[in-house]
Amino acid sequence: MKFFLDQDVYAVTARFLKNLDYDVLQAAQIGLSRAKDEELLKKAQEQNRIFVTRDRDFGRIVFMSCLGSGVIYLRMLPIHLC
Repeated sequence: MKFFLDQDVYAVTARFLKNLDYDVLQAAQIGLSRAKDEELLKKAQEQNRIFVTRDRDFGRIVFMSCLGSGVIYLRMLPIHLC
């Protein structure tokens, strides 16, 4: 499975997915950390990746514009281990 992570996804989430041997690409890795939402979805679609974000605006864009190849919306806080 291939994922494209938005800039707001926690690093711990990226590490978790990579440790499970998923193909993970982060927006910042390809210079898209400040890209518009539509551009991020188009990039995910071009690369046949599931877009992962913490930004709930993507649901509207996906259904209204028919963009993307799938979106996972995360509603979670990072766990701080002491």
